Amino acid sequence: MMFWYGAHWMWWQASLMWAGMLVFLGVLFWGIYALIRSATRRPGGTEHEADARGILDERLARGEIGADDYQRLRDLMRPDNPGGPVRSGKA
Repeated sequence: MMFWYGAHWMWWQASLMWAGMLVFLGVLFWGIYALIRSATRRPGGTEHEADARGILDERLARGEIGADDYQRLRDLMRPDNPGGPVRSGKA
């Protein structure tokens, strides 16, 4: 008594089945991608984290700081500069 009309599938039933299968596969692939991505992510920061020298270069390129400020700040970031900026003799 379940199939009143000859047990054939209507076009909308087949469409719903295909749509459901595509949604299921999309969620499955997204889940696998998310698991792999989280397993291979480096701990301790974001991937797009910029270093201080790169930020300083961008600020100079945008015109936020001048060449003198750029040189002074770059000298401050040198690893062999323990005490502060290098003085040019001007007071």
